Amino acid sequence: MKYTEVEMQAVVCHGPKDYRLQKITRPRPRLNELLIRIAACGICASDCKCHSGAAMFWGGDGQPSWVKPPVVPGHEFFGYVVEAGEHGEEHFGVKVGDRIIAEQIVPCGKCRFCKSGKYWMCEVHNIFGFQREVADGGMAEYMRIPPTGLVHKIPESISLEDAAIIEPMACAIHTVNRAEVQLDDVVVIAGAGPLGLMMTQIAALKTPKKLVVIDMVPERLALAREYGAHVTINPATDDALAIIHGLTDGYGCDVYIETTGVPAGVTQGLNVIRKLGRFVEFSVFGKETSADWSIIGDRKELDVRGAHLGPYCYPIAIDLLERGLVTSKGIVTHDFPLEDWEQAFALANSLDSIKVLLKPATHT
Repeated sequence: MKYTEVEMQAVVCHGPKDYRLQKITRPRPRLNELLIRIAACGICASDCKCHSGAAMFWGGDGQPSWVKPPVVPGHEFFGYVVEAGEHGEEHFGVKVGDRIIAEQIVPCGKCRFCKSGKYWMCEVHNIFGFQREVADGGMAEYMRIPPTGLVHKIPESISLEDAAIIEPMACAIHTVNRAEVQLDDVVVIAGAGPLGLMMTQIAALKTPKKLVVIDMVPERLALAREYGAHVTINPATDDALAIIHGLTDGYGCDVYIETTGVPAGVTQGLNVIRKLGRFVEFSVFGKETSADWSIIGDRKELDVRGAHLGPYCYPIAIDLLERGLVTSKGIVTHDFPLEDWEQAFALANSLDSIKVLLKPATHT
């Protein structure tokens, strides 16, 4: 039987500040693949930085471009299985009609990291929404899940808004886990954007001695307190160092999680953390950050850890959302149809929103 090509609506990235709403061919699932109808796709800070042309995405100074346009952006998606290629249902353990999410990385399955179970650090490192064909993203009506995708079912009891934050919630869980929070720790989370607010919820579940959140936006600090922060600090009006020293007998915090994405968040952390503290870096930066590295070694002997993606944390995120222990309420602030993507991106890249969703108007 001849396959008839069908068009769909999608946002397509052609280059920095060159995103377009287009009609493109709807993908067809092949062997061990799935086709999903997108229910919602969140706009991440990294999507905004890619759109604006940040060097880490587009290269420069001899570094090649990581993004492979033209590509459909979007890695914070979920949807419904509408078609399976040959053996696709058996391969992923799902059925047509199931509501699913695929992890943001498409591991190669062949490099040393994939073979040792550290798939989130895959050397090839294809992420949905940044690489053409192999990993086109979720800012479209439909999306193909390739054979090495990592798929998880989403219970129908989880709301659309909660389902839409599974990806960033998994990242938040991984980041807080990297901090190895102890019951007597004073934990500082710098940045109360979507990820910082999700990390606040996760860190609160660890019941540290004190949970401190730093941000410049009063409304976001109020949300952080709702989510379990004991102390909130606005650097525009508060002395962060004095407050944290006051909570720690002058020593500094035990854990500092950096999720501001701006250089001041890094240098602030090196200043307020105690000797032998654990500094966890999550942010995606739009430019290089300078710091006095002697603080890390000679002065404080810090344990500096990175946090990337949400490995092995999607089932945990789904479980916590299903049990109502974490929530999207207050975080998901706006949603738009695909055709209003420009307005959605502008709002997502401002302080007038927290998490913005794109919701394609699709039918099976």
